[in-house]
Amino acid sequence: MTTTRRARRTVRSAALVAVVAAAALSLTACQSGGSGGSGGGKDGAAGQEQKASASATQATGSGSGSGSGSGSGKNAADVQTRTLAPTRTGTPTPAATTARTAAPVRTRTLADGSKAEIYRLGAEHYRAKIVSRGAVLATIETGRSDAGLDANDMFVVLTLGGDVHSWMGGGHTGPGTFRLAGGWTAKVTKVGELRYRAQILGNDGSVDATLEANQHDVGLDANGVYIVLSAGGVISAHE
Repeated sequence: MTTTRRARRTVRSAALVAVVAAAALSLTACQSGGSGGSGGGKDGAAGQEQKASASATQATGSGSGSGSGSGSGKNAADVQTRTLAPTRTGTPTPAATTARTAAPVRTRTLADGSKAEIYRLGAEHYRAKIVSRGAVLATIETGRSDAGLDANDMFVVLTLGGDVHSWMGGGHTGPGTFRLAGGWTAKVTKVGELRYRAQILGNDGSVDATLEANQHDVGLDANGVYIVLSAGGVISAHE
């Protein structure tokens, strides 16, 4: 009987040792996993701290306008300053170029005392402004031919070469055939409302030139004889 009880105690002791050992192993494993988890937590906290630091740095850089930001913010401000900087002194601006281009190439005094300011717009392309006491009274412009104007019985011709010629009076009102200065003959016909045509005839009756005034006056340099035909059918010539 005594021997049997000892054997049972021995078995129970062995079982208890095994349970204790298993518990010890389980506790060790939990501590190891916990330390690993805490390490991972530390790493996660460190990553968050780095992200927060980076966000703070970016926020500080974006606020560089106050002078306390990062270098990247200052570079952006410098770029804007250079972009908005005014033109350097001495560099021609479009306004200055236009001002030079708009200056008349010559000014001529006309028969009634007014001035003709002549501007060159291109090859055989000129414009004349008739100016009196600072006011522009009329403007004529050459295109593919000479230009003319009847300005209250003062006649003006602007040639393709930019020359201007003016005279007073000597007009004939068409329709009709009229003898002009320089030996020319003009046959004036009415084509329509404010539209007249003048055929410039030579000594043999040939048509050497034709003027047609359609809503505006026209002019011609006929070998040094200047002719104007108005939209009202008035024609005049001068050498």
